[in-house]
Amino acid sequence: MDDVRRVITGRVIRGFADGFVSVLLAQYLTDLGFSPLRVGAIITGTLLGSAALTLVFGLGAHRTTLGRLLVWACVLMAATGVGFAATTAFWPLLIVAIVGTLNPSAGDVSVFLPTEQAFMADRVEGHARTRLYAVYNLGGVFAGALGALASGLPDRIANATDWRLTSVERLGFVLYAAAAVAILVLYRSIPGREPRPAPADTAEATAPPPEKRPALGASRRIVLELAALFSLDSAGSGFVVTSLLVLWLHLRFDLSRGATAGVFFTAGLLGACSQLLAPVLAKRIGLIRTMVFTHLPANALLALAAFAPNGTVAVALLLVRALFAQMDVPARQAFVMSVVPAHERAAASSITNVPRSLASATTPLIAGALLSHSTFGWPLLIAGATKFSYDLLLLVMHRNTPEAEVVAVGVRSGP
Repeated sequence: MDDVRRVITGRVIRGFADGFVSVLLAQYLTDLGFSPLRVGAIITGTLLGSAALTLVFGLGAHRTTLGRLLVWACVLMAATGVGFAATTAFWPLLIVAIVGTLNPSAGDVSVFLPTEQAFMADRVEGHARTRLYAVYNLGGVFAGALGALASGLPDRIANATDWRLTSVERLGFVLYAAAAVAILVLYRSIPGREPRPAPADTAEATAPPPEKRPALGASRRIVLELAALFSLDSAGSGFVVTSLLVLWLHLRFDLSRGATAGVFFTAGLLGACSQLLAPVLAKRIGLIRTMVFTHLPANALLALAAFAPNGTVAVALLLVRALFAQMDVPARQAFVMSVVPAHERAAASSITNVPRSLASATTPLIAGALLSHSTFGWPLLIAGATKFSYDLLLLVMHRNTPEAEVVAVGVRSGP
């Protein structure tokens, strides 16, 4: 389990870096003089780039070791931080956003996600997998909350020194690159290590060699169904990524930088702690019902926040939402891993996450355009309604889908 601990530690480091830049990004781009529309365009670029890279990594994972893919992801993350620190012009920043790993959201939408998920899924089974994903996500979200809190430091440093605020903020992206180097040190010993051997009585034992396997075979149908559903959810999420919520709170209620950092630190803590309940709920009511019954109240609270009469009410609604909004994450990850064969897990994770990234990439630009014309919380209202629809569809379509590892022997396989 040493490799699993390395992956979880890497997730914690990356969570801090992602939490830091997810709040810093909108502030930095605004300080550079970019309009809300341009801020939305760069955020869209980060999500599009993550989608493309995740697809490339996931579909090629069965032809190499997962550890090697993680190392390359670290290299790309370091290059992204350097790129954002090196330029302040819109078009170069947009290009770096598209080809890099920057994460504008409190959640994990990066190229690391499917590779790490598949890596850990090969080493645990059953309910232990949901618990492992809960710990994995807990570490990342908790560290992300600390990163969000730390995002207020550039403003304090600039006020205490003669440095320009944008110059201090650019150092934040150097910190992001340094985090990538730290993760690389952790992951460098993983390449070349293959997953534990499959038991002789499983379908995996008789699977074709890696070079002859399709990326998706028996699990194609259910993976594509889930990808479509998750895309609807993520299209809604794209309206309310952390960077856009920061922008909305600033435009609507003139929330200060220090207050914003504190809000998203608290939201991150609440979201992290709530994930520990996911394995307990999943064991009692199943993975799908855990996903849906915790997500519905979160989406209702998000929509209500759009009508908040003042910043205090808006922040309160967003914080209560944080208690529920992340509880579905380990359940969703465990569900995908449980209904596909082991050798298709990286591809399945990639294909269910890439459409999510693409869908979430289509909406920040729309949200930015809406905020350019009105400070009312239209992005929050639209996001809540879209995600509510996803929950109902997921429950109707998959409430009776087996949650054991059954696809490997042909159950629920497509034609």
